[in-house]
Amino acid sequence: MDCRCCASSLDRPGDYCLVCRSANADTVVIECDAERAAVTTLLDDEIVSQRTVTTTRETDERWAPTERRNFAGRIADEARRKRPEEVYATGDRDVIAAVRAELHFPFYRVEDDAPIEAVRRKRGQPALEVVEATVEEKLGGSHSTVIGGRIGRRTLQTVAEHPHVKKIIPGPIDAGGSSSRTGVRAKATRADQHGNVRLLIRDGSSVQENRIVTTAGSRELGEHVRADLNDALSEADLRG
Repeated sequence: MDCRCCASSLDRPGDYCLVCRSANADTVVIECDAERAAVTTLLDDEIVSQRTVTTTRETDERWAPTERRNFAGRIADEARRKRPEEVYATGDRDVIAAVRAELHFPFYRVEDDAPIEAVRRKRGQPALEVVEATVEEKLGGSHSTVIGGRIGRRTLQTVAEHPHVKKIIPGPIDAGGSSSRTGVRAKATRADQHGNVRLLIRDGSSVQENRIVTTAGSRELGEHVRADLNDALSEADLRG
């Protein structure tokens, strides 16, 4: 395949052109299980490339993390060389979490038997503003204390990394709830009419309700953000 702008030869279809600095793809869809991943590249909803990445699952617990990390790195390399506007992924949560950690593009989970078609439908919806800011910049409100210590802070970091989260406003802490025996747990609840959601963090008998301001603007779009946040919390083993 040649670059659509300058006709330079590309190493692989859909690659970002290093000659004229232009993109030949806008979206990457990753379908993966523990040993195989299909990486599909789209441009204006048309498939421009498909590539399969495989691994041999390591049964020795000493080497399993290394095998998983290498597998995720090869999948991420396929996406990175396209420099897409968005990445969508479905399949094995552990693999997806490892791939997400390797990439710095807007990254979303998509749950569907036909993920490419689901992505095409989703891309037909109004684009949401992307907010690029640190967790410190997104954290606001009069209650700066967050329950859960280091894990509570990691929960906010996970939420703040979502590209459509504008601000996190910690709320008061209620110490009268029922005790949880599973440590710090978090859950994003139903979006309001403006597309904002609540993040409930529970630590033992204490519960904190945090307001998450998003760029969604409506309940329908806010529900997509809420689902993404809960998926990210699940991947980080924080969902409760």
